[in-house]
Amino acid sequence: MIELRSDTFTLPTKEMLEVIPTAVLGDDVYGEDPTVKELETLAARMLGKDAAILMPSGTMANLASLMAHCPRGSKVLVGDETDIYIYEAGGAVVCGGIMYEPIPTQSDGRLRIADLEKAFPDDASDPQFALPSLICLENPHNRKGGRVLPLDYLAEVKAFSESKHLPLHMDAARIFNAALALDVPVSEIAQHADSLQFCLSKGLSAPIGSMVLGSERFIEKVYRIRKMLGGGMRQAGVIAAPALFSLTNMVNRLADDHANARRLAEGLNKVEGIECNVDEVETNMVFFRIVDPRFTWQTFVRSAFHEGVHVAELGHGRIRAVTHSGITERDIDCALDIIGRVMRSGPMDLCQDS
Repeated sequence: MIELRSDTFTLPTKEMLEVIPTAVLGDDVYGEDPTVKELETLAARMLGKDAAILMPSGTMANLASLMAHCPRGSKVLVGDETDIYIYEAGGAVVCGGIMYEPIPTQSDGRLRIADLEKAFPDDASDPQFALPSLICLENPHNRKGGRVLPLDYLAEVKAFSESKHLPLHMDAARIFNAALALDVPVSEIAQHADSLQFCLSKGLSAPIGSMVLGSERFIEKVYRIRKMLGGGMRQAGVIAAPALFSLTNMVNRLADDHANARRLAEGLNKVEGIECNVDEVETNMVFFRIVDPRFTWQTFVRSAFHEGVHVAELGHGRIRAVTHSGITERDIDCALDIIGRVMRSGPMDLCQDS
């Protein structure tokens, strides 16, 4: 099976697994796991932040960050197509008493300043209104095709947030992909956010974990919230050791994923019945539509899976394919052959086949 549903399906390398048994361990709830501390120090240094904390997941990382920034009864301004708003189970509302204010998301992942401005009440002293306490950006933007927010736009939003005396949080799960696409150090992106989270278990291919970064005071608040949410881990060096390997050895190879995504998009663009905009492929994601009237997206996904290619729909009938360390150039060519064959043959009668 050629697995293209997500880069969360990456498997740790042999070298990652080999560093786990030799990791020096301690109790991280007490702040005494040296391997975790080494990982946190490295992550903070790479992204140019004062401090970092290891989290079990990106969902908890974002949730703890929002709760650290936002008082109960306030609202967070977040894109209506972002992962925080759609895919994280409303955690800020349930756990933090924080209201989401969905802002229209542009085709390239931006939130327009004019739309952010509309979320502020004309009279902030009116007790009827929940007041904004945080602005969130997603970069790269998942549901907008892995698009990368330009640095000048990030600076613009940061200036706006400062003018409103609000912090800016960045859901930067794939920030190393964004840095590669912009050809800048990852710290160039991170400098525009007061806090951010990135995932270790996506393109970086570590088995578990995400990082939250920000000021020392902010990370102290996240530390307490992580414990409250059940994310305090004991000998977490077994997680941190392969993550350390990822940060030191797996970042540069993301270029292979970007090249493979481009190769896939260019191939899909030539398949009759498929609509794919190659110019929108900036990182390791390819979005496409099935326009052949014989297919629905469901029948295409099922037919492709039956032939050995696993993709999935990700909003509005669009199909997403994500390249990663488990996908080679040969896999891309094989996937294109299979998809071409599926489109020529038409949808399979899988009910009868089963």
